[in-house]
Amino acid sequence: MLEASGQEESEPGSEAQCPGACHAQRVLQTLNSYRQSGTLTDLVLRAGGRDFPCHRAALCAGSTYFRSLFEAGRLERSLAMVPVVPVAPEGHRTRLDAGQTGAAAATALAVVLDYLYGAGVQLRAEDEAAEVLALSERLGVAGLREACVSFLEGRLRAANSLALRRVATAFSLASLAERCGHVLRQAFVEVACHADFLELTPDEVATLLADPALGVAREEAVFEAAMRWVRHDAPTRRGQLRRLLEHVRLPLLAPDYFLEKVEADELLQACRECRPLLLEARACFILGREAGALRARPRRFMDLAEMIVIIGGCDRKGLLKLPFADAYHPESRRWTPLPSLPGYTRSEFAACTLRNDVYVSGGHINSRDVWVFSSPLHTWIKVASLHKGRWRHKMVVIQGQLFVVGGFDGLRRLRSVERYDPFSNTWTAAAPLPEAVSSAAVASCAGQLYVIGGARQDGVNTNKVQCFDPKEDRWSLRSPAPFSQRCLEAVSLEDTIYVVGGLMSKIFTYNPGTDVWDEAAALPNPVESCGVTVCDGKLHILGGRDDRGESTDRVFTFDPSSGQVEAQPSLQRCTSSHGCVTIVQSLGR
Repeated sequence: MLEASGQEESEPGSEAQCPGACHAQRVLQTLNSYRQSGTLTDLVLRAGGRDFPCHRAALCAGSTYFRSLFEAGRLERSLAMVPVVPVAPEGHRTRLDAGQTGAAAATALAVVLDYLYGAGVQLRAEDEAAEVLALSERLGVAGLREACVSFLEGRLRAANSLALRRVATAFSLASLAERCGHVLRQAFVEVACHADFLELTPDEVATLLADPALGVAREEAVFEAAMRWVRHDAPTRRGQLRRLLEHVRLPLLAPDYFLEKVEADELLQACRECRPLLLEARACFILGREAGALRARPRRFMDLAEMIVIIGGCDRKGLLKLPFADAYHPESRRWTPLPSLPGYTRSEFAACTLRNDVYVSGGHINSRDVWVFSSPLHTWIKVASLHKGRWRHKMVVIQGQLFVVGGFDGLRRLRSVERYDPFSNTWTAAAPLPEAVSSAAVASCAGQLYVIGGARQDGVNTNKVQCFDPKEDRWSLRSPAPFSQRCLEAVSLEDTIYVVGGLMSKIFTYNPGTDVWDEAAALPNPVESCGVTVCDGKLHILGGRDDRGESTDRVFTFDPSSGQVEAQPSLQRCTSSHGCVTIVQSLGR
């Protein structure tokens, strides 16, 4: 029970200090006793079959509704009977007050009158507070709103969070709505088990499932909540399956759970619109996160999280090769040391991820070594060597296979391209580049490989965009880049390629579908040979060399949805020409 009394205990000697306030309290106390005994009352309010004798003057003093009613002369000066029926605004009728009776209306009016007569506020249940809130809003009683909100916030639990969110929406209670949203996210698994969840609209369910901050340890809970809502009224709701399943991150389900619970589900088997989502999840299980980056991204509070891995590189002056390998969690800003690459340190190597393992190739003049960091085993393993040693090259993944592209062997730039099959642990030659380049930007997007810029055989930078189709094993040229640079980096996100580096102060975008270049944003400082990776839907630009040729520890993020570039906490050390990739890892490791 919440009590907010309008009466204060007086201290000895306080009457001399505040005679006006104490006198007002005594007057209100006397009026309230008159109301309770029916003394000098000149008006009767009726609600829920109960009569409430009152004083017109007291009602006018605390209610804009009654003041306007009496001032308009709509009631004669003789004793009058006024029915009071609290009417909640549209959208307020929830499970909280679905069983409203006349008794509830009378109770609400009794609380309002107690407040008007200075007897404080006593609330005992959420539905009562909602009724009082509705009535006080209708009668224009200032002050009761805050008391009701405070009471409701104190009673907020997972079990009533959906009902109270409707109350908050109906009465525009921003603080209560925010608290309800927090509870909904943090206790989603419990919330989804209550009957209120089954009564949500399709829009409300979709919004909940889409929240990246949903407090679930595993995605299975989200899938089960979605299916529980649909099965509650399957004939009517099965048409919402595709829409809801789009917000379930199917690639994060355990593969055996996916086979036994998802693909075998009769409702999903009968839903043709859902087949592309199921096929996407299957592709992710086979090919890794490459096949569906958005739905393969862990939610913020899962046991798993996206981590940025930084490998090796050069120190500030570019003289020393750094032996470190570290994982960084942007959300917690926590660094975790990883095992160093065995044998030696390196820079200007190529690095990428395949099925959540980190591959590193080259990194010395004419080096053919290829190492893989196994995420499950937490160790480095040497795999089959390249046919052609190289450095200043790039490595990307397309359809579950690695492609090593171009580079430098100490004497000349390379046209050579090699393809790695992880199942057979073998490298084979692919169609060579039309033009040999090193230090180019390379990215895969929509099943094709793009080589952007770089240094040609004669040492001059190029603006060519060379495109490789792995199915046809054939190269073609696309629209040239609006720059001619080397020491570039590129990543793809949502069917767009982002290019940074080359001592450029801008982030450029290339759309393979339209073959169009554009500028995405300006960077605070020019940089080259930096690390670039996608984590949590944002580009992370880490380290690199500045225009003085020195390595930096600066970090920036670019959010494509807002177009904003923001500075982030610095790296642990200055570094450039390093490996920079994103993997998914347990936060407990």
